[in-house]
Amino acid sequence: MDLLDEVREEARVKAEAVKRRVERKYNTRIRPRQFRDGDLVMRKAHQYEMQNKLSPNWTGPFRITEALGNGAYHLEILEGGAIPRTWNATHPKFYYS
Repeated sequence: MDLLDEVREEARVKAEAVKRRVERKYNTRIRPRQFRDGDLVMRKAHQYEMQNKLSPNWTGPFRITEALGNGAYHLEILEGGAIPRTWNATHPKFYYS
């Protein structure tokens, strides 16, 4: 039984090491985005907003009205109209005018 337990423990340790390597490689390619209230952002265009392949991929600019945490944000149109749903940090990008 001791030999079997050792083999299982060794396999668990190797699996944990592989998970950590994959996580480290993934995290090196990710650029975390942190927006604050009042930041101007562009957001990805939806498929229904794109009329052909030459349509812009980004729409906006929009203003961040509230940062909800965990990458969720409320947006509003610059003229003052709020957008009804929340947006994840993967969809907007900073707007530089």
